[in-house]
Amino acid sequence: MGSVVLPHLRTAWHVDQAILSEEERLVVIRFGRDHDVDCMRQDEVLFKIAERVKSESGTLTQLSQKKDFRSSSKPALLRTKYPCEINKYLTFHPDFAVIYLCDIDEVPEFNTMYELFDPMTIMFFYRNKHMMCDFGTGNNNKLNWVLEDKQELIDILETIYKGAKKGRGLVVSPKDYSTRYRY
Repeated sequence: MGSVVLPHLRTAWHVDQAILSEEERLVVIRFGRDHDVDCMRQDEVLFKIAERVKSESGTLTQLSQKKDFRSSSKPALLRTKYPCEINKYLTFHPDFAVIYLCDIDEVPEFNTMYELFDPMTIMFFYRNKHMMCDFGTGNNNKLNWVLEDKQELIDILETIYKGAKKGRGLVVSPKDYSTRYRY
């Protein structure tokens, strides 16, 4: 379902335009084969988070469901009663990412340039610059495994976006994905 709904980049020109045209948002491109099982699993997660990274409604909805939030119009009361939620809302960046899909068989021009040899790869761009993220795996250029936890993926996107806004080309992932401490 996710790969049907999310926008596809059908040519190299479309990929370039998606990367070049965004001035304020993080461009997230999933490279892979649409029929691959890993891609389908990742596309489902990307589809589920697409609206949450495009608008502030996720955080606002969570807050507005609290009875005290709806009934009170005093910001000071809200800040004391729900300080974490309010701070998260105030620092939340609406419309901070846009997600695209690209089939590497349909658009093979980037396979060598970005070393797209894995079944599924997610890459990040901001203002025509490739954003790197240190996941603890040794490969900072891309995310090349299926990440099924929606909140983890949103946290990674927010971290990359905030680092990009500060001018950093490499950010550290909020979670270490190295296999060093897994038994």
